[in-house]
Amino acid sequence: MSAEGPPPPAGPRRLPGRLLVPVRTKTGVVLLHDEVSGNAYAVRLKLTKEVLTVQTQDVICVSASSRSANVHLLRNAGDEVTVTVEYLREAPSFLKLPLGSPGPPSAHSSRASSPLFDSGLHLNGSSSHTAPSSPPSPVANEPKYEKRWLDAWSVPLSMARISRYRAGAETLRPNAFQVVALDGVSSGLLQFPSAQEHAGWLQAVSANIGDLTLQTMEMTNKCCSPCDQVVHMGWVSERLEEADRSQTFRPTFLALKGPSLYVFCTPPVSILDWVRAEKTYNLCEVLFKVDKPQLPDACCSRASLGFWDPDFGDQGPHCFSVQVGRGGSHSFSVELGSELAEWEARFQRATFMEVQRTRSRTYVCSWRGRTLCLTVDFALGFTCFDSRTKNVLWRYKFSQLKGSSDDGKGRVRLLFQNLDTKQIETKELEFQDLTAVLHCIHSFMAAKVASVDAAFMDSQSVTRKFMHSS
Repeated sequence: MSAEGPPPPAGPRRLPGRLLVPVRTKTGVVLLHDEVSGNAYAVRLKLTKEVLTVQTQDVICVSASSRSANVHLLRNAGDEVTVTVEYLREAPSFLKLPLGSPGPPSAHSSRASSPLFDSGLHLNGSSSHTAPSSPPSPVANEPKYEKRWLDAWSVPLSMARISRYRAGAETLRPNAFQVVALDGVSSGLLQFPSAQEHAGWLQAVSANIGDLTLQTMEMTNKCCSPCDQVVHMGWVSERLEEADRSQTFRPTFLALKGPSLYVFCTPPVSILDWVRAEKTYNLCEVLFKVDKPQLPDACCSRASLGFWDPDFGDQGPHCFSVQVGRGGSHSFSVELGSELAEWEARFQRATFMEVQRTRSRTYVCSWRGRTLCLTVDFALGFTCFDSRTKNVLWRYKFSQLKGSSDDGKGRVRLLFQNLDTKQIETKELEFQDLTAVLHCIHSFMAAKVASVDAAFMDSQSVTRKFMHSS
C-alpha cells in the first residue's frame, strides 16, 4: 500500500533567477530484505523532495501521569544525569489498607517504619496536609501503549544513486532496489510486493534525484563560462572486464560539460573536483551508441520492446557504450529506459554544441611518405593540404562523401563524388589515431544534418525506435 502526493504541475522547469522543481511525495510499506541472512521485515518509506526516510515500527508509551514531565526533565538535564532510586520497604503494607479502616498506627510504627507518613500523607485519617477527597483511579494513571512508525534512518537524495542489481554482478533483483547516498548511507534492499509498486517507487525516487541533480547543475553553471556549461550528469553502472575475462560492475558518475565527457569515481561537489576526473574525452572524438534492448519474450510481445508493461515494469538492462580514441570503449547501463533516452539526447546536444564552438578540427596524416593535414570544417567540409607549404591538395563538401572504409589500424579510404563529372574519387590517408578522426567526421556530419533538419536527427534515435516511454 502506498500513498502518493499530487502530481507536479505542468509548465516550464526554469524561471529567471530560480529553478522550478516539482515535489514528488510518496509513502508506503515494503519489505527490507537482508541478502546475507535471507530475513525480511516490514518498513515504511517516506519520500520527500530531498530525502528518502526508512521508518520501523515500535511500541511507545503515549500517556502516563508523569511521563511528559519526566521526558522534559531528561531532555533538558544536560550531558550528565544522576537517577536515585529508593525502595520503600513498608509501602506494600500501607497500600493494602482497606478504605474506612481505623486511623494510622501508633506514632512509633508510623514514624519509624512508614515513609508515607513521614511525608504527611495518611491513607485514612488526619493529615498535616490537605489530602485528596478520593484516591485517583488506578486505571486512569496506567500508561497506554501504541504501535507507531518511527524514523530509523534517512537517505539524502542529492547525488544519490539507485541500484537494482546485485553488487558487482549483472543479476537483476526482481521488484527490488536500494538507494545509496553520496556519503554511503543506504536504504537497504527494498522489496516491493508487485511490479507496479516497484515501478512507481523507482520512477518517483529517480525523478526526485534527477530534480536535485538539475539544481546542482544550475549552481555549477553559474560558476562556469558559457562555453563550459554542464549539459547532463548522473550515475551509471560500468561494465569492467577482468584479466581472466570475467565481468564486474561498478558505479560510475558521468558528466557532459563543455567540450568534454568526464568519468568520475565519485561525483564532483565543487568546482575544484572537476580537475580530479578519472578520465576525460573530447566530445567530438567519442561515439555514443545505444545497445538494442534484450527484453524477455513475454515483455516484448506485450510492450513491443517498450519501456513499460503493466505486468513486467521497467525490465532493463538499458545499456549504451561510448567508443573513444585508439579503439577504446566503455560499456554502461542505467536503471530506467527514460534515463537511457535522456543520455542519448544529451550526448547529441553536447556534441552539437561542441562542434558549433570549435567549427573545425585539424589532424596530421600522411600518404606515401608525405606529411599532410586534414581539416574537418563545419562550413567547408574536408580540406587536405601540405603541412609544410600549406598548399591545398583537395577539398570536398560533406555532401560529396559517399562512403569510406578502413583497415582497422590507421589507413582510411574516403570516397567522394566529383560534382562536375559525377565520378567517384578515392582519397587514402593514414592517421596515428584513426578512431578519433572517424568519430570527429561523424560528429561534424551529424551536427551539419541537425543544423539543417533537427527532426531528422530525432527520428534516428535508437531509443525511440526500439522503446517508448511510459
